[in-house]
Amino acid sequence: MSVDPASKHASAAPASSEPDKWRVGSALVARRRFMDRLATVLSLCATSVALVALVSILLTLLVRGAAGLSLVTFTHSTASPGLNGGLANAIVGSLIQTAIAIAIGAPLGMLCGIFLANYGRGWVASTTRFVSDMLLSAPSILIGLFIYQIVVAPTGQFSGLAGGLALAILALPIVVRTTEDMLALVPTALVEAGIALGARKWRVIVFICLRAARTGVITGILLAVARVTGETAPLLFTSLGNQEWSVNPAHPMASLPVTIYQYAGSAYEDWVQLAWTGALLVTLGVLAINIIVRVGFDRKGA
Repeated sequence: MSVDPASKHASAAPASSEPDKWRVGSALVARRRFMDRLATVLSLCATSVALVALVSILLTLLVRGAAGLSLVTFTHSTASPGLNGGLANAIVGSLIQTAIAIAIGAPLGMLCGIFLANYGRGWVASTTRFVSDMLLSAPSILIGLFIYQIVVAPTGQFSGLAGGLALAILALPIVVRTTEDMLALVPTALVEAGIALGARKWRVIVFICLRAARTGVITGILLAVARVTGETAPLLFTSLGNQEWSVNPAHPMASLPVTIYQYAGSAYEDWVQLAWTGALLVTLGVLAINIIVRVGFDRKGA
């Protein structure tokens, strides 16, 4: 059976006459190349603005805060204006309250994350995730008011323990989310292999899953520490502050964020200088934690 050459040429004509939109130098390629370069330039500009703001903040803190760094700052407690006070009690108070917060929030967050990753089904798990996500974005001052109502008001006493509880609530959702996400990344074959060997599920979770995900879990805990270190609002309603030495969690306790807040707006030059120095110490502490997280734990495996 013969094919008419004219009809064959007619059927092939539309395909050959259709313009090649993807050839080099076409309008479509030029437009997409322009949009790609425009997006790159805008991204670089946004990054530059953010870096300039960050560098300016760090330089300002270094210039204004480094002038107050001395041995007195780390050995003397806060004092009245003109009495050559330091920040020793505030530094120790912040460390104690942060330690209380992590001692409470980290275990509870890990247990909650383990439950969500391995047992969480139904409305209980969905409700827990919803509450955890809400706490991640909740204003810290509301957490402080909550602890004030359930701890400070009934006992009639501001305390470092109340401040630690407020900070623990802020740290809790970070540990929950990180633990759940890290355990979800553990290969299913690894879990099934442990169960196939006859181990109970809780042993598989503790000795296999948590070991495989411990780097990510520790990273989440350190990020929680960085999150609560600079919080001021919840401590104003809970630990309040203290001008004297106080390491008793049952009494009002000084902290760096509250001291910075009180000193920064004062009319005394030595207090303002201590506020700048305290802000520098908090910033360097948070920066050090983030560097540890990025450098020390930014690797695969345990």
